[in-house]
Amino acid sequence: MKRFSTKMLCRAGIIAALYVALTYAFGALSYNGFLQIRPAEALCILPLFFPEAVPALYIGCMLANIASPFWVYDVFVGSLATLAAATGTWLIGRYLKNHVLRIALGGLFPVLLNAFVIPVIIVFLCGDLSYGTQAATYWTYVGSLAVTEALWVYALGAPLYLGIKALRDKGVTAFTDNAAVKKSRPAKEETPQTSSKS
Repeated sequence: MKRFSTKMLCRAGIIAALYVALTYAFGALSYNGFLQIRPAEALCILPLFFPEAVPALYIGCMLANIASPFWVYDVFVGSLATLAAATGTWLIGRYLKNHVLRIALGGLFPVLLNAFVIPVIIVFLCGDLSYGTQAATYWTYVGSLAVTEALWVYALGAPLYLGIKALRDKGVTAFTDNAAVKKSRPAKEETPQTSSKS
């Protein structure tokens, strides 16, 4: 396995910190089961570019979920869903080159895993029966989380993807894996001046 460079480690730290900060910024709304306001999930698109985003999102999610009302389960089970989703997204980024397909398929992992795993925590592990029965509550949460997760991953994540792609295309080194090679113009050859005899 490829070792992470210093730049990759720095980038991972920034991604994890951003995830935590963006989650805490929305307080209790970030942990609402029905309409989860968590724009930090847009960062789940980053493994398409950066392998270090996989552990960064996992750690960021663990730290962010400490404030969750379901925290024991959310910190461990919820974060594992994020880790699995980030790994799937990274694999899509590694093997697909078409940008539309990368966004569409890479975004499916966080949308589907969060939609199906988080309601397990809320309904089966924490006993929430807000909608009458376990089945009704579970599927209500699945539907609502799929919609809200898709909103963050696609509506915010797709512009984020395009922005990073543009920066990488320009060779901005913070967003590339290797230092950008500056193309220096060849020095103008000095033409020897011929002196004319008078």
